[in-house]
Amino acid sequence: MENQQLHLHHHHLEYQQQQQRQPNSMKSRFRRVCVFCGSSPGKNPSYQHAAIQLGQQLVERNIDLVYGGGSIGLMGLVSQAVFDGGRHVLGVIPKTLMPREITGETVGEVRAVSGMHQRKAEMARQADAFIALPGGYGTLEELLEVITWAQLGIHDKPVGLLNVDGYYNSLLLFIDNAVDEGFIAPAARDIIVSAQTAQELMCKLEVYLLFHLSTCNSVDQQSQPSINPLSFSSDVHQEHEPKHSGVASKLSWEMEQQLGFTSKSDIAR
Repeated sequence: MENQQLHLHHHHLEYQQQQQRQPNSMKSRFRRVCVFCGSSPGKNPSYQHAAIQLGQQLVERNIDLVYGGGSIGLMGLVSQAVFDGGRHVLGVIPKTLMPREITGETVGEVRAVSGMHQRKAEMARQADAFIALPGGYGTLEELLEVITWAQLGIHDKPVGLLNVDGYYNSLLLFIDNAVDEGFIAPAARDIIVSAQTAQELMCKLEVYLLFHLSTCNSVDQQSQPSINPLSFSSDVHQEHEPKHSGVASKLSWEMEQQLGFTSKSDIAR
């Protein structure tokens, strides 16, 4: 446990050194990040500022955007910020929602799909990581689904929560309570990487990925059983021994839960 903490701290320092060497144009290990967020702007202007700042952080790191395809609310703000910065924007939206969530001109590439399930699967397949900005039922449903897929071992992509002005505090408290009451394994609590600012969250996700890659390489070299990296958070001080808490192997899950429009193995890529 102590060695794991030291390794994670080492990767945090390594990433900080990389930032200092490349302050103006950071080289990220992520090619595309999927952002879940509301089609409304929210009442607090800080939500809108956070969406723009997240878009700017993606641009600074040369990361492309995958999102829900809308041109209104926080979706419109984050997509416009990324597009204005010269990065590719892919919006995935069900045909039935296009009149409701798209007004005026769209930015980047818009990919129309037949329904909500296909939308989520396509966004997951295209992205290397996930970030949730404030949003409503749809945002929460998308966030919890990718968390569940991570817990089940369907993918090993980082999941970030941009907790603007404590918007998601009640959700994090709910998850902590579910852990205390025995409904969520302690290690599964660490699937979520959360931060209050876009810059802090991106730094944490980069460190998380560094640790994930290091863990996988170390395990491969030693020919040991794999450890699920999703149970590690970016916080150096872990309270629980990280371990996979999945209920089924990826292969068995794919066989039982085949979806007509895409395979779970595509999502895992």
